[in-house]
Amino acid sequence: MALMPQTLTRILHWLSEETGISPPRTRSTLELLREGASVPFIARYRKEKTGELDEVQIRSLEQGLHYYQELEERRSSVLASILDQGGLTEQLAAAIENCRRKNELEDLYLPFRKKRRTKATMARERGLAPLARSILQACGRSRDLQSLASPFVGPEVPGAGAALAGAGHILAEDLADQAQVRAGARELSRRKGRLCARAAPGKDLAPTKFEQYYDHGEPLTRAPSHRVLAMLRGEAEGVLRLGVDAPQTEILQGIRRAFIPAGHPHSDYLAEVAEDAYDRLIAPSIETELRAEAKDRAELEAIAVFAANLRNLLLAAPAGGRRVLGVDPGLRTGSKLAAVSETGRFLAQATVYPHTGAARIPEARRELLGLIRLQRAEMIALGNGTAGREMEEFIRETLQEAGLDIPLVMVSEAGASIYSASDIAREEFPHLDLTVRGAISIARRLQDPLAELVKLDPKSIGVGQYQHDLNQGALKNALDAVVESCVNFVGVDLNTASRPLLSFVSGIGPALAAAIVAHRDENGPFKSRRELLRVPRFGPKAFEQAAGFLRIRNAAHPLDDSAVHPERYKLVETMARDLGLRLSELAGNAERVAAVDLTRYCSAEAGLPTLRDIAAELSKPGRDPRERFQAAQFRKDVREIADLREGMLLQGTVSNVAAFGAFVDIGVHQDGLVHISHLANRFVKDPAEVVRVGDIVRVKVIGVDAARKRIALSIKEAAGPA
Repeated sequence: MALMPQTLTRILHWLSEETGISPPRTRSTLELLREGASVPFIARYRKEKTGELDEVQIRSLEQGLHYYQELEERRSSVLASILDQGGLTEQLAAAIENCRRKNELEDLYLPFRKKRRTKATMARERGLAPLARSILQACGRSRDLQSLASPFVGPEVPGAGAALAGAGHILAEDLADQAQVRAGARELSRRKGRLCARAAPGKDLAPTKFEQYYDHGEPLTRAPSHRVLAMLRGEAEGVLRLGVDAPQTEILQGIRRAFIPAGHPHSDYLAEVAEDAYDRLIAPSIETELRAEAKDRAELEAIAVFAANLRNLLLAAPAGGRRVLGVDPGLRTGSKLAAVSETGRFLAQATVYPHTGAARIPEARRELLGLIRLQRAEMIALGNGTAGREMEEFIRETLQEAGLDIPLVMVSEAGASIYSASDIAREEFPHLDLTVRGAISIARRLQDPLAELVKLDPKSIGVGQYQHDLNQGALKNALDAVVESCVNFVGVDLNTASRPLLSFVSGIGPALAAAIVAHRDENGPFKSRRELLRVPRFGPKAFEQAAGFLRIRNAAHPLDDSAVHPERYKLVETMARDLGLRLSELAGNAERVAAVDLTRYCSAEAGLPTLRDIAAELSKPGRDPRERFQAAQFRKDVREIADLREGMLLQGTVSNVAAFGAFVDIGVHQDGLVHISHLANRFVKDPAEVVRVGDIVRVKVIGVDAARKRIALSIKEAAGPA
């Protein structure tokens, strides 16, 4: 939708108010977004225009703009509809123009919305609208209701009682359509209402995963996301019945004050009308709205937790360019082995059967050691699925007997089977079995988690909760934004990156990613960033957005392997020349970079924020911003839940973070839960303050329920070495 200048100015003002970002910075950022610039590009390379806004702030402006664009479209539609009906007054038009929320706009439009046939509709058809007006305007008159109603009795209105009932329906509907009345009832219900759950009628009270909600209530505004979503799941499965208990007495008092004039002779009648309007027309729709609000709020919080977990997982430390043997463990069907090169290229594969009888163990050892030695494996990545701990014991014993000191790392295989059967896996390895593809993926996850996990739908990675209950469009947008942010934060090797990885680079997308890979396959590795302009449909705009995030190892131009954007190459060359150095002598020389007086090179396009980024990159060009790799060490005597005992001290890896705590992989098939109350020796409001996905933590076992496969852990009680 093309926005009028005055409308855009109004939106800018509202966004600035809501975000606390100054109007000039808001305007500059929105202009960049409307020109098609990506959020990572704006945050990294346009700091002077935005005043150094980060990605979170830029995305909040982007989302706010989208909301207000939708609001403007709806506002135009509402104004046109009311105008067509002849009901648009100056006062109403002004109220509509000043609406900042969609529900406020819908309240104003409600009296003009086409309605289904209601009790009030039928009463109007029977000619009772004048009676309703007479009753409401009877203030100061002494005529009783029967006298007012008598003239309206006829074939379709059998008596005064029927006439008064019909008039009451008209008055109730008119009252329920008043925006101020609805707004007041909504606000009180929102502020003082309680979200309540009960066991569904007719259901026995047998224990279920929802039993804690059989008789549950809590303030609507404070209900945490995980409980809201759990209750909604229980209702969807027919176990629970949810409702909003509103402060009905207080709401009705407010409605009566607004509706019934002081000293009205028929106040008792009008009080009954007000109660009917609230009970029948206002309360049910407001309850629906507030339930939807609670669900939306819970979804947003759940999506935010999911996104934070995904970010931490994608930015997990990579083992780097080492030759890795990936192992997808199995029992009866054997364990699949796949060796990959330093760059993740598939080398060889084998299947071993160490768990199908003692007679096959020697053969399995020979196969394993043969593949390790032939392919010169430097690390072993072992999937943590079924038979993972059994396979870990077998591999460690084999390495020890052979005198080999090769690191063995347990790797999450969540989603590996989905990747194995995907179109991407078939394109990469059309002639390999699904299980071998899985072993390759496990090996590559150890080398570079980000590069491998971008091939998966983020929902299959297993770091969220209730993801199938969430708004799928909002979830996808949020998770795609996280992947885009992480890929561009780390940077991408242009000559080794897969098509899925390239597709998340700023300004590229799936079509250009495919074109880049095709050009690379046909013409060999790129020798410079500028060669990207030879790729079909890769124009100057795409180059501007993408080039700074792409790396070319051992390129002729030293800055092609850095995060310095090509638009700043001449500036850096000037810096080197002023120091009497060649560019290759400045790049990587932290001491000489520190000697550069950045203020000499400031301009409107490249101010100190950009110059500081350039200096940091010149000091360590092409550096990986992720943390140093390390792996948790599981206890050898703990392989399954039956091996756990209360009081045990263990080391594990945080596999998921939720609003109520963190799940930790301690080397058995079931992750343990550290409740939020056991995360630290202090009050913790948000588990993300204390732990994140991928953290290696010490935990103490404080409870084991083998029958329900539940493990309770504590970080705050874990003392001493695990």
